[in-house]
Amino acid sequence: MAALARLMEDGMNRTRRAVTLGLAAAGLSACSGGLPGFGGSESSNGASGGTSMQPVPDSGFDAWLAEFRPRARAAGISEATLDSALDVAGYLPDVIERDRNQTEFTRTLEDYLAIAASDDRVRDGRAALNRHGSTLESIEARYGVEPHVVTAVWGLESNYGTRRGDIPVISAVATLAYDGRRGRFFEQQLIAALRILQNGDVTPEGMTGSWAGAMGHTQFIPTSYLEQAVDFTGNGRRDIWSDDPTDALASAAAYLSGAGWRRGQPWGVEVQLPEGFNTGLTGRSSTRSPGDWAAQGVRDMEGGRVPDHGAASIIIPEGPRGPAFMTFRNFTVITRYNNSENYVIGVGHLSDRLRGGPPIQGSFPPDAQGMSISDRRELQRRLTDAGFDTDGVDGVIGANTESAIRDYQRSAGLAVTGEPSSDLLARLR
Repeated sequence: MAALARLMEDGMNRTRRAVTLGLAAAGLSACSGGLPGFGGSESSNGASGGTSMQPVPDSGFDAWLAEFRPRARAAGISEATLDSALDVAGYLPDVIERDRNQTEFTRTLEDYLAIAASDDRVRDGRAALNRHGSTLESIEARYGVEPHVVTAVWGLESNYGTRRGDIPVISAVATLAYDGRRGRFFEQQLIAALRILQNGDVTPEGMTGSWAGAMGHTQFIPTSYLEQAVDFTGNGRRDIWSDDPTDALASAAAYLSGAGWRRGQPWGVEVQLPEGFNTGLTGRSSTRSPGDWAAQGVRDMEGGRVPDHGAASIIIPEGPRGPAFMTFRNFTVITRYNNSENYVIGVGHLSDRLRGGPPIQGSFPPDAQGMSISDRRELQRRLTDAGFDTDGVDGVIGANTESAIRDYQRSAGLAVTGEPSSDLLARLR
């Protein structure tokens, strides 16, 4: 969770989370969440499990905390809360390094979906649906958001709770506020995090998350938590951190519901465009009724007319040679959670797969090297078989595959580029 870690200034207003956590991960999100938490051979999320981040002494940070205390008190934070939280807060230089060196992944939709809706993620998501079925049905009854949709958000944000993050949130956001690059935003997050502690929802030790402060199963930043999180269990705490995901799942559903989710309606439908279709009509800003689109020859993947779910847009994320989607209001609702188009399609498509829908049926164009995702998977297989482990075969070229390519190129006396190619694939036969 795509996707991979950026905080946006408009998050200071009402955007639930402005963290595009590294595909999230491989750039998915996420992200997932974005992005978003994505496991897999090429994915690493800021919200991942183990971390080596350790606080180090920093007199400037200590001085900043002393200056911050009066501002926090003026915002209503008690001295007891400040003592319990800030006395154990530490400066985390690795957080600054992450913030300064956010790798910008430009993932195609095909690569994104290869991770966001992988066979493993679909399998694990269906198991999660079965395991938490009664809870998700109760959440649907209250908020009107279907179980497979809530589970898909959970899957992209934290890989169904397996990658919630273990970095102390107070230390992380205090470090970023002190750093000053986006000081105003992170000071706001720090005050919100202190308010959460003051409310008794979690202890300072239990408030963990990503390096940028996104927390729990559904990766809420502190300000969004205050606005959107709910106590669905009724135990007096809005607990999105513990192994029990109930409050986190309900909070995600409450957010989508508040943003206007329409129960029983799709986010979008994969469609076929007729020969000669005017692609100038595509884009989220261009809406027509499904009947109007049908009159222009647009059909679903079985050749039928798409049912009328209200005003609809046609989007072609990979251009005219790639898959096309007719999107509806619920697409826009998901953008309130994360405005990345890939993320929204990832959540929507994963949710469809979780309830038994097929993979994307349209074909994707080859990449810049002229390779298909099948070619890239075969390259990973051949590299691994030759002793240059890519740590998985998903067709997504990330750090592990690039490292394996470089090692192979060195061993073969080739120019060391780390780049995949058809020639390299042929050479590995």
